[in-house]
Amino acid sequence: MAKLKGIIRDEASGARVPAKVHVLTSSGRFIHPADSILKVGPGDPFFYCDGEFELSVARGAVDIIVERGTEYAPLHQTLYAPVQGVVEVDLLLRRWIDLPQENWYPGNTHIHYDELESRPEERLRLEPEVNDLSTTAISILQRGQIPYASNKFPIGFMIDFSTDHRQVDCGEESRHNSGHGGYGHVMLLNLRNLVEPVSRGDLVSAFDPDYPPLCHACDDARTQGGIVIWCHNGRGMEAPIAAGLGKLDAFNLFDPCWKDVEYDIWYRLLNCGIRLPASTGSDWYVCSNNRVYVQTEDTFTYSSWLEGLRAGRTFITNGPALWLEVEGEGPGAQIAVSDRASVVVKWRSHYPLDRIEVVHDGEVACARELRETAESREGVWAVDVNLEGDGWIAVRAFGSARDSFRQAVYAHTSPVYLGSGLPVAKVGAAAECFRRGIEESSALIERDGRFARDEQREEVLHLFNEGREVYAKLEKEHG
Repeated sequence: MAKLKGIIRDEASGARVPAKVHVLTSSGRFIHPADSILKVGPGDPFFYCDGEFELSVARGAVDIIVERGTEYAPLHQTLYAPVQGVVEVDLLLRRWIDLPQENWYPGNTHIHYDELESRPEERLRLEPEVNDLSTTAISILQRGQIPYASNKFPIGFMIDFSTDHRQVDCGEESRHNSGHGGYGHVMLLNLRNLVEPVSRGDLVSAFDPDYPPLCHACDDARTQGGIVIWCHNGRGMEAPIAAGLGKLDAFNLFDPCWKDVEYDIWYRLLNCGIRLPASTGSDWYVCSNNRVYVQTEDTFTYSSWLEGLRAGRTFITNGPALWLEVEGEGPGAQIAVSDRASVVVKWRSHYPLDRIEVVHDGEVACARELRETAESREGVWAVDVNLEGDGWIAVRAFGSARDSFRQAVYAHTSPVYLGSGLPVAKVGAAAECFRRGIEESSALIERDGRFARDEQREEVLHLFNEGREVYAKLEKEHG
């Protein structure tokens, strides 16, 4: 057999760079170094590489695919291996875009490693570079006594794993599930100390009470200077309560995949005047290309990145870059309202896009078809949107092309807020939906909730009623 030696380099600088690699032999078999860290998730298998690898290959055609994050074009190269000898190949990766140069920095806010991961430290050291993430947030969680590998990391900023350009944090996913739906899941980042309990209810044991509510965890994290992100469990009963009472900093969507229910909830929250930036993560491992890009106003640090996230200067994506300006202002901004807004959408994408949609108060105001046009990969679209008062505008992009995780490409910006951000024509219906939902949840808690003392039940019901009153007031004023 021959030896294949590959060195991966940045085409512009010539520097050796980590990446993930797919090698397919002439017989169609994926091969990898015996000690390599393997990609987790759907699609083609890859191994993580620190920039150089060596493999034994049989005679014939060998296919090599190299990927690094989403800002480098995937490299596909075929070579022919002899019966024996050494084949050396330089694998040059070309950036199709450099968003950090424009002060947009990618992050993954939601990562765990399961109990079968035997080398969490090595995986976490490679993760930010291979996936080209400026910020990487791994988090502890609890489900019974399962010894998740990511739970071994200490809470807080991880100096040993971070560099000036790659910031790594260990946060916490505070959770509650139950047979009646549960309160939901919330991600806590930038913590100094563990927020207890990590889980409650049947995630702990069959006898653990449905107490305390997640809002307590939100408050605890906030007192530490932490950031609170509702994550991937849009049906959680406590989501509208935590949002309505101002306890959330962002809302994770596309986490780890598209779920209509979460977008419906997010749009309704925005229609209630609750300003929640879009964020995202991948949940179990980096099992997708999902990332949230955050625009920083200062030099990149974890603090400046979190501040940009709180301010709503974000878009979420698994590849395409998507920008929005309304009257010259970007996501997170608040602008004065007139009868018409000038909207400019810009996009760039390695994979072709099919459609761009401008979303106004939760509905598509206008759309642009891009299929099989030059604009499918790069374009600018200026359009005027008629307004009927306060509200919000965001933009989203779709493509049928799939990345190596076999996900269709997608992106969505956070909103620009018009006036107060509260769309009078939409708020009544959105508020009624949440008010009714909280009433139904309260009845379930009263009937099926498990508590150690009556005082716990009453405390949770009081909290839910506080949230209900937020939406009942909106419904009364705008119904």
